[in-house]
Amino acid sequence: MTFELSPNLTWLFSEAGPSPAARVRAAASAGFRFVDTWPLPTADQAADYIAALRDTGVTIVVVTAPIGESGDAAQLETNLAALADALPLAQQVGVQHLVVTGGTILDGVEPREQRTALVEFLKRAADTVAGSGVGILLENLNSRVDHVGCFLDSTRETVAIVREVGRPEVAVLYDAYHSLVMGEDVRTVLADAGDHVKHVQIADVPGRHEPGTGTLDWAKLLDDLEASGYSGPLGLEYQPTVESVASTEMLRRVMTEG
Repeated sequence: MTFELSPNLTWLFSEAGPSPAARVRAAASAGFRFVDTWPLPTADQAADYIAALRDTGVTIVVVTAPIGESGDAAQLETNLAALADALPLAQQVGVQHLVVTGGTILDGVEPREQRTALVEFLKRAADTVAGSGVGILLENLNSRVDHVGCFLDSTRETVAIVREVGRPEVAVLYDAYHSLVMGEDVRTVLADAGDHVKHVQIADVPGRHEPGTGTLDWAKLLDDLEASGYSGPLGLEYQPTVESVASTEMLRRVMTEG
C-alpha cells in the first residue's frame, strides 16, 4: 500500500514563494521525486525551471494542457494549434502527460454533439503528440461542488471516451476527490477502467484539503487503488491547511501502517 507521492506545486510548497523553480527545489529537498502542476512555465521562467528539474531529477507527471473548450467543434483547430505550440516546452521540461477535461456544457449544443467533438479533438491530439513522449490524459471533474456546469463528470463515461478514441497516447486521469464527490464507488469504477488509468490524484472529502481534514477512509481508498492495479504516483491535488510537508504526514502514516 505504498505509493510515491506527487505534490501539486500550484497549491503545495507555496512556502518557497511564487517561483515554479523554487517550488521544484523545495519539493525535492523534502524527498519528492515527482510533482504535478497546472500551468507550464512562462517564457521568462523556463530556464530556471528546467535547471531546477535537471539539478534535482524531479519528474513532472502532469501539466494542464493550455487549450480552450475541448468539446467545442468550432475551437478544434485553435486547440490543436495551442497544443502543438505547447508541446516543445512540455518535452523540454520532461512532462509525462498533458491533462484535458471535457470543458463546460455548451449552450445550444446537444450533448452527443459535444461528445463527438471531444472524441475528435482527442484523436487529433493523439496525432499531435504521437512520438513525442508526452501523453494526453482525459480527466472528469465533479459537477456538484467545484465545477458546476462541467460537461464530463463521470469516470465510466471518461473511460468509455478513451476506449472510443482507441489511441495509446490518450488515457485517463482518475481524480478520486472528484469521483467521490460525485458519489462514485472507487473500486467499482476502477474495475471497469482496465489499464486506461495512467495517473491518480487525491484530496480529502469534503473540503479538498490534506488527508485527515475530511471524512475519507484513507486506508480503504489506498486498498481500492492497489486492488485496481494502479502503482504509479499519487498526485496530491489539495489545498493544504498546514505547511506542505506536514500536510502529507497522515497519508504517509496510513501507507506505512498498511
